[in-house]
Amino acid sequence: MSDMDAHSRIRKICLSFPEAVEKPFGGHTAPSFRVRDKLFVMTSEDGLSMMFKAGPGVQEALVAEDPERFFVPKYVGGKGWVGTLLDIDQNWEEIAELIEDSYRLIAPKRLVNLLDLQQ
Repeated sequence: MSDMDAHSRIRKICLSFPEAVEKPFGGHTAPSFRVRDKLFVMTSEDGLSMMFKAGPGVQEALVAEDPERFFVPKYVGGKGWVGTLLDIDQNWEEIAELIEDSYRLIAPKRLVNLLDLQQ
């Protein structure tokens, strides 16, 4: 799968959530996705990885289970974020679930409730 395919999938997943928008992070040109101006998914400048917020214990479990796909990212890893590589085969159903979990951790309760109604 090419980088564009991975980024297109990420974009489609992220923008399906209520009030989610695509907006670059800082001075970077790489896509990032926000809800109410709070990040829930970031991609690296080189396009080779994606970072998302995870609940307690999830980061450790994912990295221990599959260190070829998941890693603790610099700067945000200490705050529970998880990195995953985009230049390898991915289980996109799992990635979609992890992105949704990240959205649910960041979004206001009203928007999470709206998401539940949509599903």
